[in-house]
Amino acid sequence: MSTARLESRQAVSINVNLAQTYQTMDGFGTSEAFQRAVTIRRLSETEQRRALDLLFSMDKGAGLSILRNGIGSSVDSRDDWMNSIQPRNPGGPNAEPKYVWDGSDSGQLWVSTEAVHTYGVKTIYANAWSAPGYMKTNGNDANGGSLCGVSGASCSSGDWKQAFANYLVQYIKYYAAANVTITHLGFLNEPDYTTSYASMRSSGTQAADFIKVLRPTLDKANMTSMIINCCDTMSWTAMNGMLGQMRSVEPSLGVITGHSYTSSATSQLSTRLRTWMTEAADNNGAWTSAWYSNGGPGEGMTWANNIYSAVTSGNVSAYLYWVGAQDRPSTTNSKMIRVVDKKVDPSKRLWAFANWSRFVRPGAVRVGASGSGVRTSAFRNVDGAVAVQVINSGGERAVTINVSGGSFVAANVTAWVTDNTRDCNVIPVTVDAAGKASGNVPSRSMVTFVLRQAPTLQA
Repeated sequence: MSTARLESRQAVSINVNLAQTYQTMDGFGTSEAFQRAVTIRRLSETEQRRALDLLFSMDKGAGLSILRNGIGSSVDSRDDWMNSIQPRNPGGPNAEPKYVWDGSDSGQLWVSTEAVHTYGVKTIYANAWSAPGYMKTNGNDANGGSLCGVSGASCSSGDWKQAFANYLVQYIKYYAAANVTITHLGFLNEPDYTTSYASMRSSGTQAADFIKVLRPTLDKANMTSMIINCCDTMSWTAMNGMLGQMRSVEPSLGVITGHSYTSSATSQLSTRLRTWMTEAADNNGAWTSAWYSNGGPGEGMTWANNIYSAVTSGNVSAYLYWVGAQDRPSTTNSKMIRVVDKKVDPSKRLWAFANWSRFVRPGAVRVGASGSGVRTSAFRNVDGAVAVQVINSGGERAVTINVSGGSFVAANVTAWVTDNTRDCNVIPVTVDAAGKASGNVPSRSMVTFVLRQAPTLQA
């Protein structure tokens, strides 16, 4: 591509300021809960590897760095349910536990093992949708109900807070015995929403009651490094209401979590803790593999923009899509990869995540970035590389990138594009003697530029 052709396009100057810093990133991820992991496990070895590569590989897929598992609560083993490690009431909250472990955890242990030991994923988030039914006010792990013993939830069977905390600790121990370290623990999922599957209602006050038991229980079990997440609300902004009732236990928490179903993660939550957007999806739209057609809710570019808004306006440190791979129902966009006739079929939503997750690695710090006519963000990675994301919703753009605010001078630069015809593919880019990068951002595309300094010479 000639310089003349590049300059003839609408030019954009992007300025990256390393001295202006924001949140530290923990990564991007997905879940294979509710037996979605079994979908992958049942594939041929070739298709298994392709599905796992698409999710976790840094050069063949999205390079996701967070896996969210569901901690089961169900007695029933039917499809789509997550089995409890103590399906039957042991005889009361103070009775000797009667745990059972099948070594599979609805296929999640296998996916976790692959993610950790084959692909180097370091963040495993285990999240309970509900306590077992016998621990709750409604006697059922589904249809809401609250944990017996928290404020306003008394039960004739007694106070189950400690027993539930012990239950969660035991689940962590099963994974540890299989050489998989759970790093983050959640005990609620959408506590502001009642469903016909595993669900448990909770106010912020009730969540605080349980955290006061859970934290010391983890510490007593030598799990002092375990990070407690809360509370995965259905609505992102609903977390603010819960936080107002949880100030006394914020020091015991590590991450505040919410979903983007009834309100999006486009504003910062009222906490100084890190925040994660832990579940979002287009659960209603007909399956699409398009990057951009008409700006529909399932299109890849839509999700590139959703992530951008959550990271730059919501200040989130992590962003997770609901499901990674799934076979049924295959007609919606609830997952990034659908399985049809035992073959995996990735969507452009997955490649939108790739343009973020491959290049904004755990520990990266978001830094200042500006550029008119395009959506721009930038991050300083732990290895010193600067990743610059450019989302172009208009005509083709010629861009130049200048990094300031420190001693950083780019010596080499690479660039990757995702659009209607390419899936995180390498494209040409140059860097001049002053460290200024120049490249092209096609219309309706996302391009990630990675700038690196020259290696330091050893004396």
